[in-house]
Amino acid sequence: MLGPLRMQEQGRNYTPTAPKQRQLLALLLLNANQVVSTGTCIEELWDSSPPNSALSTLQSYVLQLRRSLRRVPWIGSLQAARRVLETRDGGYMLTVRNDELDTNIFKSLVREGRAELRRDDAIASSLLGQALALWKGSALSDVQVGPVLRAHLVGLEEDHMSVQEQRIDADLRLGRHHDLIGELSTLATKYPTREGLQSQLMLALYRSGRRTQALEVVHTLRQVLNDELGLEPSPRIRSLHQAILACDPALDVPAHTESLLRLDAADLATAQRS
Repeated sequence: MLGPLRMQEQGRNYTPTAPKQRQLLALLLLNANQVVSTGTCIEELWDSSPPNSALSTLQSYVLQLRRSLRRVPWIGSLQAARRVLETRDGGYMLTVRNDELDTNIFKSLVREGRAELRRDDAIASSLLGQALALWKGSALSDVQVGPVLRAHLVGLEEDHMSVQEQRIDADLRLGRHHDLIGELSTLATKYPTREGLQSQLMLALYRSGRRTQALEVVHTLRQVLNDELGLEPSPRIRSLHQAILACDPALDVPAHTESLLRLDAADLATAQRS
């Protein structure tokens, strides 16, 4: 699901082609091993305007999904497909093993990677990088989505961005700032109001001897925040800005960088005076 929707076994594709069936499959997969009520299915498929035949049409889509599942060799029959996609009281449940779903593999790698952050950033970066490599574009990029899926996708995309920032933090602590500039420049352009990415780009540029460009990032961020949201940069950004202006030596030490970025402007001024 981390990209176009694909239901595959041994390289062969068994994904349904009908849009509504794909939409229903995506909903069931995002709630794998849990009962999804018929009401939730109908809301996802038709939003607030379901047809009078919504329930019988939903049952037809479930039957078509079971026929798609039957084609998968390890399932092999409609009877077995009914055990994979069960009718439960008031809804349906799709049974999936953890290693069969890329979202589950993503979450497992992220959990392991986050456990290593600051303890062993090289391992953390590797694990988080493996998790990010599972993404092949935006989640469910070729599936039409209704209100229920849309809410799930917002959470998935936020998880994706959070993991990217954490992996970049680990790489910055490992002194990989030169290697990060291209990636960060792209991300900062794509997400111009995301201050975490902007601060990481500022730090990578500064450590790479590009202090002027690091300061330009602050100027651009301030303009974008003001024009689009009527806001000023956060204390974290202002603190980092002042540290770059002062060429604070703490910026050159990866192990100390994170604590510096957490300082607000007043704390930074006190630290500099002392």
